[in-house]
Amino acid sequence: MNLQIPAPLKKEHDELHAQLVRATNEPGVVGEAAREVARLLRPHFVKEEEFGLPPLGLLSEVARGAVRADMAEALAMTRRIKAELPAMFAEHRLIAAALEVLRREARRAGRRDVEEFADALQRHAETEELVLYPAAVLLGEHLARVLEEEPVL
Repeated sequence: MNLQIPAPLKKEHDELHAQLVRATNEPGVVGEAAREVARLLRPHFVKEEEFGLPPLGLLSEVARGAVRADMAEALAMTRRIKAELPAMFAEHRLIAAALEVLRREARRAGRRDVEEFADALQRHAETEELVLYPAAVLLGEHLARVLEEEPVL
């Protein structure tokens, strides 16, 4: 089974990344602040796309009652996301601080588009913490139970 990030989440990640790339090309302090956000965000996005979000591609099937042996592939990812939650949250705090600098500099420069991007990226991080990461962990716990695997600890 090849786990895929749900298309709307993948599209949102891609759009946020494209907006960040544009912001990093800005001159002056706005560009500098965006480059710091990018520096912090790059390894975080890699983790999310590697193991944090792909299991969520199973949610709609599992919610409809589907259970297949090949769904066990998601267990390693959900175990990893649960183990790395403290680090992922810490990364979000660093990214949020860098986004606040970007937001402030964008406001000073009259770049409402960059300020709105910073707000959107912050909302995305909050959605991950409050909805997506917990959903991935719960999905793993459910799959472990129904597939009679070791629980997601």
